[in-house]
Amino acid sequence: MNRYSAKITQPKSQAASQAMLHATGLTTPQMGLAQVGISSVWYEGNPCNMHLNDLALEVKKGVQDAGLIGYRFNTIGVSDGISMGTPGMAYSLQSREIIADSIETVMGAQWYDANIGL
Repeated sequence: MNRYSAKITQPKSQAASQAMLHATGLTTPQMGLAQVGISSVWYEGNPCNMHLNDLALEVKKGVQDAGLIGYRFNTIGVSDGISMGTPGMAYSLQSREIIADSIETVMGAQWYDANIGL
């Protein structure tokens, strides 16, 4: 179940990685659990997104209740509704690629086993 995160949580050669995870509150027994990235496009500047940080916290609780480790992280967001009819609208489509790339970057760099995207 922790096929990816085991690459940093199990080998003795990854002691520095494990120390960093311990500093986040992870215990030694939890090192064997799967880690789930909870990605969110939360930001306060948009009524569609402003509640997502609270929702991500609820998702994290559900992940923990399932016996897994959840780590929340954010990416950028752009509101089509706010930028509608302005040059800012030109950023809408490219923001989707940036969002996908940033989530992929965190997931790969942190060796999370799964992702729940909000």
